[in-house]
Amino acid sequence: MTLSGTEQNAWINRPEYSEISEDRIVIVSDAHTDFWENTHYDFSHYTGHAYGKETESDFTFQVRIKADFKTLYDQAGIFIGGTETAWIKAGIEFNDGQPAIGCVVTDNNSDWSTGVFPGNPGDFWMRVTSKSDVIRIQYSIDGENWPLLRLCRWPGAGKKFIGVMCCSPKRKGLSAEFTDILLTPPLDRELHDLS
Repeated sequence: MTLSGTEQNAWINRPEYSEISEDRIVIVSDAHTDFWENTHYDFSHYTGHAYGKETESDFTFQVRIKADFKTLYDQAGIFIGGTETAWIKAGIEFNDGQPAIGCVVTDNNSDWSTGVFPGNPGDFWMRVTSKSDVIRIQYSIDGENWPLLRLCRWPGAGKKFIGVMCCSPKRKGLSAEFTDILLTPPLDRELHDLS
């Protein structure tokens, strides 16, 4: 199963420009778009773009992402949504003068973990597995080796919206391409199995 080209899919904040086909999604960000809730900056933004579908089942979602990150807070990756104050995003975000791998978990307030990305930030993979309300987020530089980025509890309740996201708080026009999209039953692997 994929996200591309199915009737059940939906937007959170549809952008001015996007392309959806059977095996590819392109999102071009509108200006001043972001997902963030309170912490440090004392503001709430739920204006970022996300495309995906709702599910009540456990799952593994995997995607390849290509984008040219160059402006502060440019970001693209995966999005798991519950409500406007309970959600998770993970991927590459431009900060401190370079693209970095990171994750934000929001449960009424957003946290943010970030670090140096060891590969080509213009072409990378993200994977999220949801099983019994435990969320496991992994990334890959080659689509084969999958280090752990984050392990956390799901902050929401009920159905989860799972999909891809793109935001650019400081500008308009970040173009992100999403391919190799897979949505399957959850991978049942040991935590330190990086395959």
